[in-house]
Amino acid sequence: MSNNNEQADCQKPPTTMRGVLRQLGPGLIIAGSIVGSGELIATTAVGAEAGFVLLWLIIIGCLIKVFVQIEFGRYTIMTGKTTLEGLNEVPGPRVRVNWICWFWLIFIVVALAQLGGIIGGVGQALAIQQPLTAAGREVNVRQDAAIRLQVAESIAKRFDGQEAMAPQLEILAKERASAETELAKWSGAEVAKSNDPLIWAVIVTLISIVLLVVGRYRMIQNVSTALVATFTLVTVVNLLYLQLLPEWRVSWSDLIEGMSFHVPAGKGLVVALAAFGIIGVGATELIQYPYWCIEKGYAKWTGPRDDSAEWEQRARGWIRVLRWDAWCSMFVYTFATVAFYLLGAAILGRTGLDPDGDSMIRTLCQMYVPVFGAAAQIVFLIGAFAVLYSTFFVATASHALVCADALRIFGLSSGEEKSRRSWIRIFCIVLPLLFLASYAYFKAPKQLVLAGGFMGALMLPLLGVAALFFRYKRCDARLTPTRLWDIGLWLSVTGLFVAGGYAFYTTVIAPFFIDKAG
Repeated sequence: MSNNNEQADCQKPPTTMRGVLRQLGPGLIIAGSIVGSGELIATTAVGAEAGFVLLWLIIIGCLIKVFVQIEFGRYTIMTGKTTLEGLNEVPGPRVRVNWICWFWLIFIVVALAQLGGIIGGVGQALAIQQPLTAAGREVNVRQDAAIRLQVAESIAKRFDGQEAMAPQLEILAKERASAETELAKWSGAEVAKSNDPLIWAVIVTLISIVLLVVGRYRMIQNVSTALVATFTLVTVVNLLYLQLLPEWRVSWSDLIEGMSFHVPAGKGLVVALAAFGIIGVGATELIQYPYWCIEKGYAKWTGPRDDSAEWEQRARGWIRVLRWDAWCSMFVYTFATVAFYLLGAAILGRTGLDPDGDSMIRTLCQMYVPVFGAAAQIVFLIGAFAVLYSTFFVATASHALVCADALRIFGLSSGEEKSRRSWIRIFCIVLPLLFLASYAYFKAPKQLVLAGGFMGALMLPLLGVAALFFRYKRCDARLTPTRLWDIGLWLSVTGLFVAGGYAFYTTVIAPFFIDKAG
């Protein structure tokens, strides 16, 4: 593209708050990707394992990465370059590309498998609501009765002997008797195996491929925003109404415990640090965010960097829009994350339910039963489908953008716009099929999601290094941020190193020494 054409694409940034809000978008797309694997699955799993005690870590996990996210976006606006181009500029060993890009290649393989867990969750949600086979219907009945029995027994045990809870305990006794009667019908019978979730996953994948191939930026932005907003609202309403139920309400003592900065022993912390790589803006979203900033037009509207005052003014204005975009999306997903975490701790943690395996979605549904009663299943399944499918849809589109660019960075594609668009369409077909294959092989949605979280945690320190490189080696002197911003950035990078270091210790170093000791 000629310089004249590039200058013609320049656009003055909005100066009013209304104008700024109209230009938001990339962060909302990222939020659509986040509120799914991180919030609905990983965050609730942490609540189920650790109770309320890790609320502080969940909040920090959402807040701390925004500084790095904005630094990545600033780099793209100033240079017009993509994330992988920037990572490839970081000093260090090189074999065609640099060391961070090679680690990204390893990371992305596991991250892609994570999306298999998401499409598996979508398949489970649809299979529960609309089973396709007799075996699927039988599995639904058995799992429903088993979970109802466990919930009733757990609550009855917690409040046994409390006169104030007598009416609720009487209801629980009836519920337990009903569940036991239902399970007795299947006593001695072989447990049916259902492929309904996989069948639904195949159907949804094929539909998604068509939508992604013909879709455009605005459609992806609008769909993801609508889906996430709807279920987030339902979840917040559910949490608020839960406060009216004495057996489930989140007390002030629970919140104080959650903000006590206590670190639990055992499995809870391991799950939490795996989730840290996913909740909020994870490694995947940090890498993808600048690509959506490019698709939105922030870099194009700023124009190629020069020494003019006009370019400086445009850059400052669009970086301002970028900050609003990142912070507004952070508010959305932090609000949703805290709500999901508190629900997981209040219901799954107190009843000992673990959202795992083929019963993951059905178990998560229990978080809505106390408020919505018989309607909980349909409410939750619609919402779960919304956020999980939003994650699957947005993440697929995002991965297609990044992978098409990766071919150029690794020297496997010309990098011309026509070639890039062709590769994006190809990846929109190939990637969903790979996600589906990973779910069909492993059939363990939660494990796939958390595995992606562990790899994301390992990737985070490298992205922190890149953010510091962008700030101190690639930032235009006219756009140097304030000292307060630099403090926030360093705190953010420190947090990424802590998360990544602990993930490396627990997955690599500690097992090695245990084997040696054995």
